[in-house]
Amino acid sequence: QVQLVESGGGLVQPGGSLRLSCAASGFTLDYYRIAWFRQVAGKEREGVSCISSDERDTYYADSVKGRFTISRDNSKNTVYLQMNSLKPEDAAVYYCAADIPGYVCSDDPDRYEYWGQGTQVTVSS
Repeated sequence: QVQLVESGGGLVQPGGSLRLSCAASGFTLDYYRIAWFRQVAGKEREGVSCISSDERDTYYADSVKGRFTISRDNSKNTVYLQMNSLKPEDAAVYYCAADIPGYVCSDDPDRYEYWGQGTQVTVSS
């Protein structure tokens, strides 16, 4: 069974950090591009970051550039999103998604086939 499972969300104070993980099972991520999206209730899903299968292509939304870092460990079949200097506006449900071809990133959610169930990130003092 193909599955993506996010973890690492939680409550953090403004300025704090979290590392989200996206673990795949039932398939290998080696050939997939992986993206992180986030969604706030009542708003459209927003592309946050993406990493290509060979790590040559990455994407960051302007709102997170310089604060978030995406990485992947194919040996662990896992992709990470390191989030630093978190702001209240970063609060959302974060989803990871996977699709092929993997060599180019996309921030369009319609171009991803596999999705995780999401993990909540709350930024509040």
